[in-house]
Amino acid sequence: MKKYLILIIAGLTFSALQAQETTPEDALRYAVENLTGSARFRAMGGAFGAIGGDLSAINQNPAGSIFFNNNFATFSGSNYNSKNISRYYGTSRTENDNTFDLNQAGVVFVFKDTNPKNDWKKFTMAFNYENNNNFNNSIYSAGVNPYNSIDKYFLRFANGLPQEGGITLQTLENAFFENLNFIDQQALLGYNAYIFNPVSNDNNNSVYVSNVPTNGNYFQDNYTISTGYDGKFTANFATAYQDKLFLGINLNYHFTDILKTTSVFESYDTVDATTGLQSVQFDTQTRSCGSGYSFNLGAIVKATESLRVGLAYQSPTWYRLQDEQRQAIYANCPDCGNNNPINFNPGVTMVYDSYTIETPGKWTGSVAYVFGKRALLSADVSTKDYSNTRFRPQNDYNGLNSFMSNALHNAIEVRIGGEYKYKEYSFRGGYRFDQSPYKVDQTFGDLTGYSTGLGYTFGDSRIDLAYSYEHRNFNYTFLSSGLTDPARVSRYNNNITLSYSMNF
Repeated sequence: MKKYLILIIAGLTFSALQAQETTPEDALRYAVENLTGSARFRAMGGAFGAIGGDLSAINQNPAGSIFFNNNFATFSGSNYNSKNISRYYGTSRTENDNTFDLNQAGVVFVFKDTNPKNDWKKFTMAFNYENNNNFNNSIYSAGVNPYNSIDKYFLRFANGLPQEGGITLQTLENAFFENLNFIDQQALLGYNAYIFNPVSNDNNNSVYVSNVPTNGNYFQDNYTISTGYDGKFTANFATAYQDKLFLGINLNYHFTDILKTTSVFESYDTVDATTGLQSVQFDTQTRSCGSGYSFNLGAIVKATESLRVGLAYQSPTWYRLQDEQRQAIYANCPDCGNNNPINFNPGVTMVYDSYTIETPGKWTGSVAYVFGKRALLSADVSTKDYSNTRFRPQNDYNGLNSFMSNALHNAIEVRIGGEYKYKEYSFRGGYRFDQSPYKVDQTFGDLTGYSTGLGYTFGDSRIDLAYSYEHRNFNYTFLSSGLTDPARVSRYNNNITLSYSMNF
């Protein structure tokens, strides 16, 4: 773990020189998949790699669209409920979020060849939209930290990182926020909030000491609100050979827009004798947006009339992203001059250079057994090597990419689902296990999920309802460096999806 810590510090240090600080979680929010899609797909835990016949199933194996017998369309809406229980130094806080989203819409067209001499008798073309991830979420953490203060974040930058010396007092006194690099911007924020003072009043001074009381027991809280989405539009093509071998391909276009607002507050039981600093609040708002592309290949073999076996490959997704950031800091410091409380808000939106995230590819093996027209059982096993996650340009993120190569690993995902039909009714259930991308899963734990649902057929149309539950534990740090004492968060997702499907 010490080796991993050294690598990530080096990566964050280098990233800070050319833009805002970047962390592995910025990539994992795109690399770690969620159970989304139609109600039937979600009710069966997404175990559709060898089944097909559902528009969301083409994301698991693109050959699955060939199992539609007629032109078909599905529209889905979901209610997302997320509960985050955060524990920080013995104090527990809970946040709940509810949102509704029209998360899936798609259509498939079926073309049949009745020529008995042609072994390729069927071809399908499908178009599907899905919201891969709904980022509407909030986390509130609070507690008394006996050891570390927010001053470590700002002093880290003011006193200089290994690649550059500390910022001079003359620069702090005279520079405009937008003309500084990210490192010096953070130093300027801390200086204007009286979090630290220079050792000397010489213009060339570049050494600073904290104004925060040294006795510990700092009350701290963090409120983080995220909104946004990660959507995907898929064009799918599939064909059948002699009703035995089924092949498919997806071409995917991804688009994302995420807004994250973080507010870190700290207050003190005692005050600094020189400045009287009593509390600090540091706010950061970051918007990340962009687009990407990927593809899928898949095959399903009908070994017998009842047994199906599938294999699918999902390529890496190549995202081209750009970040925008606004920051402000506030302090209650009665002895820091005439302007108290202090409000330093540069009012500047920093637009950083675009960059690329490459998420890892995935292989999925599937097996399904169909009991006539009454029931089916299905299982999917996927493998994804998260250590292949990359930020680019490569030279700008060497340290961070090295950390991910060493700390992340090849993770396994298991999906199991079943369906039983009785007259017009369908009853479904599913299970999902998604292994942590980290070798040591304390940072971001395994996910366990369960789902259930039912459907009712009205001749040429069908309505489906699904409920899914997921749970994962992870560490959440208030700031990316300096103040990195983690809150332990337990996240519980309870989602309800309703879909309407029709033949036409």
